[in-house]
Amino acid sequence: MTDTVDEKITVRAADAADAAAIARTHIRSREVAMPWLPPRKRSDAEVERWVREVVLVDAEVSVAVDGGGSVVGYAAVEGEWLEHLYLMPEVRRRGIGSLLLARAKAQRPGGLDLHVFQRNTDARAFYARHGFTVVDLNDGSRNMEREPDMTLRWNPVTNGTPTDG
Repeated sequence: MTDTVDEKITVRAADAADAAAIARTHIRSREVAMPWLPPRKRSDAEVERWVREVVLVDAEVSVAVDGGGSVVGYAAVEGEWLEHLYLMPEVRRRGIGSLLLARAKAQRPGGLDLHVFQRNTDARAFYARHGFTVVDLNDGSRNMEREPDMTLRWNPVTNGTPTDG
């Protein structure tokens, strides 16, 4: 199954050949969107190995691909959790994140949870626009960055009212 934002972006299931591009997207997105995070401890090669050996094995991963075949975003769903949704900085605010999120919601029509850093106000606003609500707050003790975070939850509307997903 593939979905498109426009003629230039396609969303498809990721495969092992996408590992390096997913790792680049993950690294670049975090560095640009969250410059307040502590310096990363893992090399590019270690992040790529983690994507290949953990993320692609344990999660359902979708990638957004531009017209030239480059991965510009990805989302990873594991169980009822949206574990990752990252975009290359230059493609933000073009509907690509919304398309990846819609696919994740379709994969989990009963609902979806995620963690987001409290300081990541852009991501928090994005998820709020897509129907996620705050379930809890944490002081950062549950993540390796030791950054205060929050759990968000999306529940589908079941009373017949149309929603965005």
